[in-house]
Amino acid sequence: MRADGTGNDGMSARASEAMFEGFGPKALDFFKALGFHQSKAWFDENRGLYESDVKAPLVALVGALSQGCAQAGLPLRGDGRSLFRLNRDIRFSKDKRPYKTNGGAILSSDGSKKTPGLLYIHIDPEGCFVAAGFWHPEPPQLLALRKTIAADPARVRAVLAKLKKAGLSLGDGEALTRLPKGFESVTDKAAGAVIRMKNLVVRRPVPDARLSSPALVEDIVAFAKDAEPLLRFGWDALGHAP
Repeated sequence: MRADGTGNDGMSARASEAMFEGFGPKALDFFKALGFHQSKAWFDENRGLYESDVKAPLVALVGALSQGCAQAGLPLRGDGRSLFRLNRDIRFSKDKRPYKTNGGAILSSDGSKKTPGLLYIHIDPEGCFVAAGFWHPEPPQLLALRKTIAADPARVRAVLAKLKKAGLSLGDGEALTRLPKGFESVTDKAAGAVIRMKNLVVRRPVPDARLSSPALVEDIVAFAKDAEPLLRFGWDALGHAP
């Protein structure tokens, strides 16, 4: 996307924003209240507010981001099925609260939640953010990522440098204290640090005030573009290059 906001196909970035007008003014208040009430009766009573201020805008945002990412040359897309359910799975949990107190959605190379390499949007009164990368990869996927990192530490350093230039860094607190079995011989410091990580993810906070702006689309596409080196690296490592 060029600096004037025009994509490679000549379409203005704002054309993709037209379908997203911002989240409703009570979106975060809805989640705060839901955290307090946590009952089906209260949710049914306030379902209209959820639909108007949270769900419909989130669906529109995913659609606008799909267009915006395509214009920016990013193979990320989603649709109405990209939203995460508000109901919690409490079957095997000690926490029996029936509802999540945040909203979320993903975009991926094929629109599926199960495809590795995601762009994630998180709407939460305790802090909104966008994230991208490889979250809790399956063991064979994590092994493939680690093998690629070990085999090409120079590329790893290049990816980290590009992320740093964009103000991003890998890390979520989930990391091994030492190199995993089979990777003890890795001596490159940067590669070793990444190999110890259980997730390869970058994130950027979203100010609450930005939720009501159609320009949120532009913000998130810009973040996805900044995270592209990480996504491309992971897709290549897993043989999922779009």
